[in-house]
Amino acid sequence: MVEIAAPLPQFDRIARVYRAMEYLSLGPMLERCRFHFLREAGNARRGLVLGDGDGRFVARLLAESPHLRAEAVDLSQAMLALLRKRVAREGAEDRLSTVCADARSFEPASRGYDLVATHFFLDCLTEAEMDHMVARLRPRLDPGARWVVSEFQIPEGRRLKIWLARAMIAGLYSAFGMLTGLTVREIPPWRRLLRSHGFEPKARRGWLGGLLVAEVWELSEATLHPAARSHRP
Repeated sequence: MVEIAAPLPQFDRIARVYRAMEYLSLGPMLERCRFHFLREAGNARRGLVLGDGDGRFVARLLAESPHLRAEAVDLSQAMLALLRKRVAREGAEDRLSTVCADARSFEPASRGYDLVATHFFLDCLTEAEMDHMVARLRPRLDPGARWVVSEFQIPEGRRLKIWLARAMIAGLYSAFGMLTGLTVREIPPWRRLLRSHGFEPKARRGWLGGLLVAEVWELSEATLHPAARSHRP
């Protein structure tokens, strides 16, 4: 179990203005990124959504996927309250369960998930925290389960583009740090970590010159034995 020494971020403080903050920063682009692989996610039967915030993804996912049941995990009671209201407006509350918990230490109570979704959430974790989180979740996932990711990244290319991306991400980290107490300041190497736990990339789409990216990863049916993980590139 990962040791959590830093104070917990207080996302309740920004729950009601979270959507407005998104639009003030990058307009509708974060929502486009978040919803891009909705169809791939909607093919699932049982989903685990971590840190969805005010619930825009969960609500739309359940609205467009009548056979899917979802479990939403978030540290913020205020965010979960907004999420439940959005899902109720879609008439899908009977297919939703919510857990107010820190995803870094969350232990699913059962197995059989075939979908995990994290939208602009992995950037709230350190490398060690994400590694421990994925290690806990993987035994609860079905073979072939998909992990849908939306994230910021430092794109490849010219120095100016890289500098602008770094400045944008640093500014967002600074703002969230002041508003919520978030102490993380660097996006973890989430692709490498997903690969190390047996996931393989299946689809990708980028926006804003690569600053934003949405990807689908799939858990291989022939995953590496846990004892041999340290030998995987």
